[in-house]
Amino acid sequence: MATTKYQRIAFVAGPSAEAQAALAQLVKAYGNQPADKADVVIALGGDGLMLQTLHAHMHSGIPIYGMHRGTVGFLMNEFSPNHLLERLEAAKVTVINPLLMRATDRHNKVHIHHAINEVSLFRQTHQAARLRILVDERERMAELISDGVMVATPAGSTAYNLSAQGPILPINAPLLALTPISPFRPRRWHGALLPNTAFVVIEVLESDKRPVAAVADHDEARDVQRVEIIADKTISIRMLFDPGHSLEERILSEQFGY
Repeated sequence: MATTKYQRIAFVAGPSAEAQAALAQLVKAYGNQPADKADVVIALGGDGLMLQTLHAHMHSGIPIYGMHRGTVGFLMNEFSPNHLLERLEAAKVTVINPLLMRATDRHNKVHIHHAINEVSLFRQTHQAARLRILVDERERMAELISDGVMVATPAGSTAYNLSAQGPILPINAPLLALTPISPFRPRRWHGALLPNTAFVVIEVLESDKRPVAAVADHDEARDVQRVEIIADKTISIRMLFDPGHSLEERILSEQFGY
């Protein structure tokens, strides 16, 4: 029996032939509403498109349901054109809060961006970055010499954070991962788990000699001197996943290597 909960659907698709073919098929079967009049947005593509869609509708409160028609599909459900309304009705909601980055560059210009996966700081030249880390206004590391450092959400913990040997966080865990990128000193430091209420400040030491860029997902600020990071609890993003294929289940499965 068809649901009435998500009758009005807005579709977005990646540029690939596979995604565009799926878009044409689904629009023919279900129509295509403007996003501001829709009950749900369905993204057809990979994780890159999903991140773009989540950013685009971050403030709308509209739920997002992804179907995999791209390369990496960790955030996506399996694609099928059949029984879509029933799948939407049965889908489970995962609520995530993005990170808020406030980066000040050497010209005292402030850059404010949100990140769903992570906020990362990277060295801009051949020289390693020198960073000072404060958590809740208390110095926790006087000097980190590395290629950079990141703060990752549970949703982003299986992305770049995992590639940098950071921990996988259950999606509902009230935690953030603070993970170094190729640390040189202290060499054996592997990062820290922080409460998701933490206010993280990263200061760039010798910023003229060792310039650093800050990136919130895909928004970059260069030559930063100070980066403030906190979870933005004023924004709640709703993602929809098929039963048995929830983000919680995927993150749990990732920890066991499958």
